[in-house]
Amino acid sequence: MNPHSDRCTLCQEDGGRVIWRDASLRIIAVAGDAHPGFTRVVWNEHISEMTQLPSQARDSLMAAVWRVEQIQRSVLRPDKINLAQFGNMTPHLHWHVIPRWADDSHFPEAIWAAAPARSHAQAMAWNQHKTRMAKRLPDYWAALHECCKTAT
Repeated sequence: MNPHSDRCTLCQEDGGRVIWRDASLRIIAVAGDAHPGFTRVVWNEHISEMTQLPSQARDSLMAAVWRVEQIQRSVLRPDKINLAQFGNMTPHLHWHVIPRWADDSHFPEAIWAAAPARSHAQAMAWNQHKTRMAKRLPDYWAALHECCKTAT
């Protein structure tokens, strides 16, 4: 066991609602409604860098990231998808897969950046869009689970 895993949030907790899991990784729904469909792919073992994984494990992890992106594109139909792998705050290997829409609260900035100024009408339009996306989430999670189950 890695000596840092007892202090790692992603070793101690799932990090959100688990959509799918196998022995190597898990796919989780990120809590909150600020960014509908925000999903993380988390490597189960406590490591912090992609190069710590053997080649076959890296391929498996990235295949899961690509599956999440593809299902987001087909079910949620975002304008763009952001992929990010930082680990600065939580040095445990995980990927963020974030569907983005041109009218979202932070577009075109990263979701971690300060939100650009929006008019009241723009904010209301984004809230309505989020409501529509929230209705698609059960179909997204089901499609993602089925795709991952079939891929293994």
